[in-house]
Amino acid sequence: MEVFVTLAVIVAAFIVYSLAGKMKQQKAEQAAGDGPIPVKPAKNVNKGSVKWILAAVAILVLAALVFSSMYQLQEDQFAVITTFGRPGVVSNPGLKFKLPLIQKKTIVSKAVQGLAIGYDLRTNASVEEESVMISVDFNFVNVDFYVEYRVVDPVKYLYNSQDPVGILKMLCQSYIRDTIGLYKVDDVITTGKSEIQSIIKEKISQRLEQEDLGIALVNIAMQDAEPPTVEVQQAFKAVETAKQEAETAINNANKYANEVLPAADADADEILQQAEAYKQSRIAEAEGQASRFRELYEEYAKYPEITRKRLYYEMITEVFPDVKVIIQGADGSMQTVLPLDDFTGKGAD
Repeated sequence: MEVFVTLAVIVAAFIVYSLAGKMKQQKAEQAAGDGPIPVKPAKNVNKGSVKWILAAVAILVLAALVFSSMYQLQEDQFAVITTFGRPGVVSNPGLKFKLPLIQKKTIVSKAVQGLAIGYDLRTNASVEEESVMISVDFNFVNVDFYVEYRVVDPVKYLYNSQDPVGILKMLCQSYIRDTIGLYKVDDVITTGKSEIQSIIKEKISQRLEQEDLGIALVNIAMQDAEPPTVEVQQAFKAVETAKQEAETAINNANKYANEVLPAADADADEILQQAEAYKQSRIAEAEGQASRFRELYEEYAKYPEITRKRLYYEMITEVFPDVKVIIQGADGSMQTVLPLDDFTGKGAD
């Protein structure tokens, strides 16, 4: 809009200059007496034309000034208004006004913006001078980052530095290389990405506060991390495949252990219960035999001879269950006593 106002003023000045030149030329011709020129009427006609032209130019300039004093501010925009070199910030959206030709307006975006480190955003092609880095174990690694930032103070963003975004990019490159150099290449490519991103973000945020550029870091993300050559990439892929296979084997082993151990624990519990039951039965049996021996001893103490004979016959019955007892009489006759239980007295028991 300021350009339009400037053009309108230039056009108006050109028109006024042209009219002044023509009027001067007519006066010179009249003074020289070049022909019978009616001086009075011509002068009246020129004055009327000049008035209308000047009025039109004035309206044009006034309209341009009015339109240049208005602007529409969006929700995601700041407006920095400079009055005689002193900046002020307008952040509320809507239709705004400023003094034409006195105040200068600069629009600054509030939205989150991004920049790439290690690759080209338009073509997605790798930029090796930014992406190739060296790890703590002296291996080369190709790393890409995407940085998100936003303007938090538009005045500082415009006037505290000539290129705040360029400074941010240089800071990011510096801290990225510094942090990658503290990790092994395996950590950079596989498990250490989240930790690396967090450390880099913290370092850059603290440095931006010191630099006071008017911008804040929103996020920094590691897009890709891979070895710079095909051979090394294949080697790392093989290592990663081996790690995955090892994890799969460990998971399968844990699964098998989870299936087998409960059954083994159940068998062990059953065996322990059986052993306990056998133990109790043996104890009961031993106690019963001890009680029987005590009873026998008590009987033996009362009737030792009878008890000995009874024990003898009981043992003979157990050792020779089918034995026949033959009794020979005084006259030489033989008599068989069957069964032995009757003879020993067990049948009576």
